[in-house]
Amino acid sequence: MAKADITIRGRAYSVACAPGQEARLTSLAYQLDLRVSQIAGAVGDIGDERILLIAALALLDELDAAQHGKVSGSDPAAEHVARALDDAAARIEAIATRIETQP
Repeated sequence: MAKADITIRGRAYSVACAPGQEARLTSLAYQLDLRVSQIAGAVGDIGDERILLIAALALLDELDAAQHGKVSGSDPAAEHVARALDDAAARIEAIATRIETQP
């Protein structure tokens, strides 16, 4: 199993991932860190847990909107995006589980 070193809110984490996924995970973590920084700037420092919770809910809201916003099933590009978002959400949930179970 490979590992990616990521930083969220100035805290470094080493996260297990599939071999070859290190760069993607690092990129996703960078995007998450940007989102978390934006939220912290808007609501103030309310603690890492709450800010990450808000970020997770915002991302899931966007995912839900993308999944249910389809007017018809005939748009292959929209279906591709929805599948990609589903896959990303599943990976994020798996990463969160691994982070929570690390000592």
